[in-house]
Amino acid sequence: MSPDKPRRRPRYRGTHPRRFEEKYKELDPDRYPELREKVLASGKTPAGSHVPVLVRELLEVLAPKPGEIAVDATLGWGGHAEAILPKLLPGGRLIGLDVDAVELPRTEARLRKKGFGEDVLLVRRSNFAGLRKVLEKEGLESVDLVLADLGVSSMQLDDPSRGFSYKRDGPLDLRMNTARGQPASKMIEGIEENLLRKVLSEGADEPRAERIARAIVEERARAPLLRTSDLARAVESAFEGPTPPRQSGESLDATLARTFQALRILVNEEFTALDAFLRVLPSCLSPGGRVAILTFHSGEDRRVKKVFQAGLKAGVYSSIAKNVLRASPEERRANPRSAAAKLRWAVRA
Repeated sequence: MSPDKPRRRPRYRGTHPRRFEEKYKELDPDRYPELREKVLASGKTPAGSHVPVLVRELLEVLAPKPGEIAVDATLGWGGHAEAILPKLLPGGRLIGLDVDAVELPRTEARLRKKGFGEDVLLVRRSNFAGLRKVLEKEGLESVDLVLADLGVSSMQLDDPSRGFSYKRDGPLDLRMNTARGQPASKMIEGIEENLLRKVLSEGADEPRAERIARAIVEERARAPLLRTSDLARAVESAFEGPTPPRQSGESLDATLARTFQALRILVNEEFTALDAFLRVLPSCLSPGGRVAILTFHSGEDRRVKKVFQAGLKAGVYSSIAKNVLRASPEERRANPRSAAAKLRWAVRA
């Protein structure tokens, strides 16, 4: 084949693409915008993209104004940043942080195409726990707005090569930053059963933590758990036998989702990073500065709630959310992944 001749797109089986890598139209929304709208209208998320949650509510509590400086501490797809940036103009700017070396360049390129140049949008690769250091490097003592969305992006969940979901077979990785730490497959090799049970219980509120931990340990004794399908099979084995641990309203899918979530939190040290972020947060906010944090798990929400309450009592924050804000019924129908989202906010004294 001539090197100048473009290669043909690999054909897929059937009339519609099913595998992530086959959905070339969804993966190229600039070229096929009508397909993206069609997929969104069906209540699904287009492959390789993300639908930001609680955008209207976030804009209300953060109240961005022209000339202010904002930080999106978990940039992800950039949907929240895209909504906030116009509110900061003229004169303001936004700093976007993300630790994902795979998705961050794609997000920056997408936002640049939207017209947000480096004069209004700075993109930096960093974990949100490093917010203080990022501000110091940029010569900033504090900012007016901080947003942190602690959920996993749809791009990460849907791409089987990242290993975030039990629904797609791929390497059992689960790392946000693939250049740091051990993949889940390696971590599972040596983790003790009691610690695994604790991780499942505290990291996912899994009611069957003991039985699932034992099933994973028994399965890894037979063969290494190297792929998402291997871990899923181990969890499924806990549902087998004469007394399967089924409870009313529960399902295997829910247990699989919680198991993958708990291991993801462990692999990425997410609770440790959140605790560090919450400690430095007050020093990063200007007087009257606003912060909004989206959580998707009770362990995260408890941490945010307790720190905000303690900050209010100590006079660090002048006001905080009394109750969590949740996605409206309309948003949950349009984007089912928004159902678990909880939004808390605080205002710096």
